[in-house]
Formats: sequence, structure tokens, C-alpha cells
Amino acid sequence: MPTAPHAAAPRGRTPSPRQRERRWGEHGLAWAFLLPSLVVFALFIGYPLGRTLYLSAHANDLFGAPSKYVGLKHYTDLLSSADFADTLLTTALFTLLTVVPGVLGALVLVLLLENRIRGVRLLRSAFALPFAFSVASASVVFAVFYNPASGVLNGLLSQVGLGPIGWLTDSRYALVSVAATTVWMNLGYNVLVLSAGIGSIPTEIVEAARLDGASGLRLARSITVPMLGPNLFFLTVVSTVHSLQSFGQIHILTKGGPDSSTKTLVYSVYEKAFAYGSSDFGRASAQAVVLLLVVLACTAVQFGVLERKVHYA
Repeated sequence: MPTAPHAAAPRGRTPSPRQRERRWGEHGLAWAFLLPSLVVFALFIGYPLGRTLYLSAHANDLFGAPSKYVGLKHYTDLLSSADFADTLLTTALFTLLTVVPGVLGALVLVLLLENRIRGVRLLRSAFALPFAFSVASASVVFAVFYNPASGVLNGLLSQVGLGPIGWLTDSRYALVSVAATTVWMNLGYNVLVLSAGIGSIPTEIVEAARLDGASGLRLARSITVPMLGPNLFFLTVVSTVHSLQSFGQIHILTKGGPDSSTKTLVYSVYEKAFAYGSSDFGRASAQAVVLLLVVLACTAVQFGVLERKVHYA
């Protein structure tokens, strides 16, 4: 039987010149398609990461320019710093206060919206509305709510005979207040993702469960929530990364205060590098590298632990 003109050469035989030419053409076409992505990756990820690692290993002068190689000194200083330990603890608490209520709250809302009630479409749109707000605009709105003199929250407290609370000026409440703002901002996106997940659940599975007598909480626990496993896992990972990188709402509402009670790792990087005329790029870069490692570690743990419990249909 004659061999096809472009068939691959049998194993052990040297490819013909025509086959080699075709193979190189395919490789060249593949690299041509990859080239724009590789250029963008190198410019916006590769170079900044390399520059950050370089700055973290150098001391800098008054103007922020690298002046002397110091190796791992910045990292050892961070590990022995009590302030840095407090910053890591604040970052962990902030992440916990935003990820857990944000994901679970969206799940509860979506399950409630599955009930056949009048105006459910309007309610879905209302709960998804926070997704349309920018970080800056949402933070300004909540700054008005938290205002100690004329804020809505303290006004409600006065109606029930309670005194005002320094939501953003008291270290006992500041972190929780900023976390509540972050949960509200992320709620719309979480609701949209989980609503899409519920819409993708096969109706025959739900109908079979109803025929077996499952309804309400039992239906949600046995069918809906397990089928939403991939969506919940996705939201947990994405929400954790977003919380670890949160900056805008902290800067607008508290600027890391009071008494550094809302100073997360990202805001500490900003303070070292840019705030108040600072230009300590070496220590700021070292903290940025630590933040990258924390994000990678959290993501790896979530993939190693949570993904095993996810049911993919």
C-alpha cells in the first residue's frame, strides 16, 4: 500500500526532508501563536518578578536606587521582627474574616433564592449588584456608613439606646469593619458564580431526589451543595488570593490603622516603598516576595486538601 505523502516516518527511520520541513513549519506556527503571550508574560510578570528579587537582595540609597548587595539580610530581619509577625497575623485574620463569610454567605443566599417566590429575579439582580461597584466607590460608601458622627450604623444604634462605636477608629472594630466591606464587595461575584453552578445541575438529578422525598435542607445538603463543589472550591481559592492582595479599601478606610490593626502584608509593602516619602524598596521587595510565597502556599494547601473533596460531575 503506498504511503501517504505527509505520514510520519516509521519509528527507527530518518524523516524525509519533506517531513522535516513540515514539522519545522508546524513548530514555527505554534511559536508564532505563543509569541504575543510570551512577550506580555515577560514584560508584565517575568521582568517585575526578577526586578523584585534583585531589589530584595540589595540595600538602597535615599532615593531608592540599589546601592549594596546584602543577600538575605532583609529576609532575616523580617523573620526576627515582631512588627512583621503582627502584620502576618493581621493578614491571616483579615483573610479568614473575608473568605469564610463571603463564600458561605453567597451560598446561603443562592440556596434561598432557589425557592419559588415572587420577585426572585429582582432579588438575584440586587444581590449581584455589588459586583458592579469599584473598590474605591464601595469604600467611600462604607466610609459614610461608618462615620462616627453622622454614619448610618451609629444612627441605628442611637435609635435603640446604644452609644456610638468607632468602627474605623477603634482597633477592636476596625479590622472587622474593613472585612465586612470586603465581603460586601465580593458578594455579587460569588452569587453570580454559584447561581451559574446551580443552573448547570442536571434537572433529572434534582427531580429524582424530590421523588425520593428530598426537599428543603435535605435536598440542599445531599444534592445541591455537593454538585456545587467545583464552584465553591474555585471561589475559595480566588477569594483567598483576592483577600491577601486587598489594598484599596484598607487605604481609603483606615490607612492601616488605628495602631496598625488593619495593616496587612500588602499595605506594609506600600508603606515601606511609597508612603510618607519612604523609598525602602529593598525591604518592601522582600515583603512582596514573602507575600508571593504566602499566596503560593495557601493555593497549594487548598489544592492539596480541598480539591480531594470536590465532586466533578
